Amino acid sequence: MAFIDEMTMYMKAGDGGNGVVRWLHEKGKEFGGPAGGDGGKGGDVYVRAVRDVHILSKYRNEKEFIAERGGNGGSNSLHGANGKDYVLDIPIGSVVKNIDTGAEVSLLAEGDKVILLKGGRGGYGNEHFKSSVNRSPKEFIPGQKGIEGNFTLELQLVADIGLIGLPNAGKSSLLNTLSRADAKTADYPFTTLEPNLGEFFGFILADIPGLIEGASEGKGLGHKFLRHVRRTKMLAHLVSLENEDPLAVYETVRKELVAYDKVLAEKHEIIILTKTDMVTPERVKEVETAMKKTYPSSDIYTISILDDDRMKTFRDELMKLLRSAE
Repeated sequence: MAFIDEMTMYMKAGDGGNGVVRWLHEKGKEFGGPAGGDGGKGGDVYVRAVRDVHILSKYRNEKEFIAERGGNGGSNSLHGANGKDYVLDIPIGSVVKNIDTGAEVSLLAEGDKVILLKGGRGGYGNEHFKSSVNRSPKEFIPGQKGIEGNFTLELQLVADIGLIGLPNAGKSSLLNTLSRADAKTADYPFTTLEPNLGEFFGFILADIPGLIEGASEGKGLGHKFLRHVRRTKMLAHLVSLENEDPLAVYETVRKELVAYDKVLAEKHEIIILTKTDMVTPERVKEVETAMKKTYPSSDIYTISILDDDRMKTFRDELMKLLRSAE
């Protein structure tokens, strides 16, 4: 199923039902007093946050979302039924913007529910206009129109850790190893075409598609997915030891993050040197030492998903780090 993190849509709250002109049928009279009921209120439109990052795919063929119209008033002063609300389920982290007004809402927690559009009020039936000087009113009021609007929706993932790095840094492989995710991996750039999520003992990990130099300017795939890093609580910056100059590779991604949003540079970040099995132990130590010297305040780890002992140690350290950040 294709991953969808953007959509535009037309939404409309339900119209109010019409008030009606009706009369009591009394014995011996052609018409009794006024008995036209009021119309029901139109349904409202809501958005609700759910823990399903793929739910927007459900709406890929839908462009209009409309709440139910209120029922018309009835005889014998019966009130028309209120229209059913329309609730659109969207992923946690979604930003919904009204194109027409510029107003926007963000849903950051599961179960968050926000009203976007209010349904129209039901109209009055003729009984509503009865008075001492107007015993047989023929007036009625139609229901009000429900509010409508055009909206954009943009998903910004909410995760405990966002895995970032150049293509083939080993992000998807690490995600699969730490969680039950089934992210696609292959030996070529841009294997990850969409963010993948995994769960690590209750913590959410997000594999953000590979960045390249110029991603903040729209090159490669990175610009489309940089926004998913914004709401990630912590960054895990993966650098493959296969690179000739790992420090330069690290700086490339850092520059793209800062260029896109300076707030990203302030997030807590750990550095993970990956694929230790591809180089000598001496090379691992050399790069690790250089990284610690250049970035003394950063937590630095060296791993290979093929090394069970290293991975066990890393899992334990990662768990401590996540729990301390809660």
